[in-house]
Amino acid sequence: MNPANYLYLSAILFTLGALGVLIRRNAIVVFMCIELMLNAANLAFVTFARMRGALDGQIIAFFTMVVAAAEVVVGLAIIIMVFRTRRSASVDDANLLKY
Repeated sequence: MNPANYLYLSAILFTLGALGVLIRRNAIVVFMCIELMLNAANLAFVTFARMRGALDGQIIAFFTMVVAAAEVVVGLAIIIMVFRTRRSASVDDANLLKY
C-alpha cells in the first residue's frame, strides 16, 4: 500500500476526533475523541518512520501511548468525581468542582 493512504486515514481520524471534541458535551465521548486524535497522531508517526526507514516515529508513538494511558487514569478519575457529585457527565458541569 501507498504510505499516503495511511496519512489520509490519519488525517481523517484526527479530524473526526477534533470535531467530536468541539461538538459533543458528554465528557466520556470527548475523552474518547481525544484518544482517537492521539491514535491518529501515532499512525502518522509510524507511517513517517516507515517511510524514512527509522525507528524514531515508533519510539515517539510508544511514548505517546504511555502518556495516553496515564491520561486515561487521571481523566477517568476526574470524570467519575464529576459524575458522583453532579450526577451528570456533562463537560459544562466540570467547572462546578472548584466550589
